[in-house]
Order: sequence, then structure tokens, then C-alpha cells
Amino acid sequence: MIEISALQEHETDAAVALWRTVNLTRPWNDPYADIDLALKSPIATVLAGRKNGQLVATAMIGSDGHRAWVYYLGITPSLQGQGLGRKMMEACETWASDKGVSKIQLMVRNDNLAVREFYQSLGYKPSDVVVLSRWLDENSQELERRSLLDRG
Repeated sequence: MIEISALQEHETDAAVALWRTVNLTRPWNDPYADIDLALKSPIATVLAGRKNGQLVATAMIGSDGHRAWVYYLGITPSLQGQGLGRKMMEACETWASDKGVSKIQLMVRNDNLAVREFYQSLGYKPSDVVVLSRWLDENSQELERRSLLDRG
């Protein structure tokens, strides 16, 4: 049985460790700052899934008023494939509905086919949009460039 509620500050290290284990972090995003920002915001949170009191799943969700965005959906590897991802997304959908938001969006890298298939199995469909971005911080831009070269 999984219990889902807002992440508690004392669980931050465990959440970041989970994100690193399942390869959700990137050098240009400070996961501690992301958690801090979400937990302090009235329009965002990090949902924590716990099994026997231990953090085993997370999902960060925030809203711009028109749509909610999901980030950092992570499940402990030994528990993947058991429906926890579905339960976390249901919790995200409930959070959004409770805020009066009727649409949820998320981004998945093109080459991450397994994750794309997971979301599609939940009824999420590709949107006919192109995500554009521009770095305002040169250091983050350089970290992303190096990361892309390392994968290349």
C-alpha cells in the first residue's frame, strides 16, 4: 500500500537520491533548489509516495493557472512496474483538479521510448507543439552543451 502526500523537508535528501538513481537530474538543474522552490510555492508541490514510511516515489507538480506541469516522476527501481507511477500521476491529476486546472502537461525526451509508452498507456498523447528555450544563465547553457556532447 502506498501513501501519497506532500514531501516533507526532512525527505529532501531521499528525494534527490531517488532522482539521481533513476537519472532524472541534470547538471544545470539543482534538485535541492527545485524542491525548495516547489515546497515554498502556493502553486506547486512535490508529492511523495511512501511505502511502510519510506520514500519510494515522487512527482513534482506546479501550475501556471491554465495548465499543470509534472516533473521528477520517479519510482524506486525495485518497485517499478507495480502501478506506483500510475498512482503518482493520479495524485498529480487530483492535485491539478483541486486547483481548478483542467490540463496536465509534461515533457519526455524523444529518445526515452519506455517513458513515452508509459504516459501513453495512461492516456497522455503527444501535443502538436515545439518546445523552445533560451538560457539566461551562461553557466547552465554550458553545462547542457557539455552533457549533450558527452551523450553524443
